[in-house]
Amino acid sequence: MAKEIWRPGNMLYPIPAVMVSCQRQGEKPNIITVAWAGNVCSSPAMLSISVRKERYSYDIIKESGEFVVNLTTKKLAKATDWCGVRSGRDYDKFKEMKLTPLPSQKISAPGIAECPVNIECKVHSIVELGSHDMFIGEVVSVSVDDAYMDSKGRFNLAKSNPIAYSHGEYYTLGEKVGKFGYSVVKKTKNTKKSKNNKKNK
Repeated sequence: MAKEIWRPGNMLYPIPAVMVSCQRQGEKPNIITVAWAGNVCSSPAMLSISVRKERYSYDIIKESGEFVVNLTTKKLAKATDWCGVRSGRDYDKFKEMKLTPLPSQKISAPGIAECPVNIECKVHSIVELGSHDMFIGEVVSVSVDDAYMDSKGRFNLAKSNPIAYSHGEYYTLGEKVGKFGYSVVKKTKNTKKSKNNKKNK
């Protein structure tokens, strides 16, 4: 199998495209779109976002010590992109994109009401890396849209049509091909009986 060899680069795709909201006390809230984001720890729950120092939101997050990661959807794709290419120095992004600030439970920065999930974070540490600095945030509260709760009380994020970012482009998720642990699940006795009954028929 032939493969081309490229120079080192960011090729870990697809990745989530999230809108991160933040706010300085007494100022308007801002939104920055981030593709460099991910989970880093489950207990305590922590995630990371990486932001360039020159971005308007960088100093806001660093000074306030908090931010909200808002998951995005197909319906919010235009707003997601726009908030990533325009600066909060020049625009009120909530107003321009007709988004609604959602009061947070544990921090001062608002979430985005139109997003299906809002993850409130307090900055745990900042790692200086190079082009970007990584903010490691401890999750202090999570809000989910009850429109995506099923009859059994489970949250079905797939129904919100989440989007991912891959090499400069946005995509919706495709079909479900399995779930965690499905490759090692043993067949139950009921499943075996069912198959035997079909054979007997």
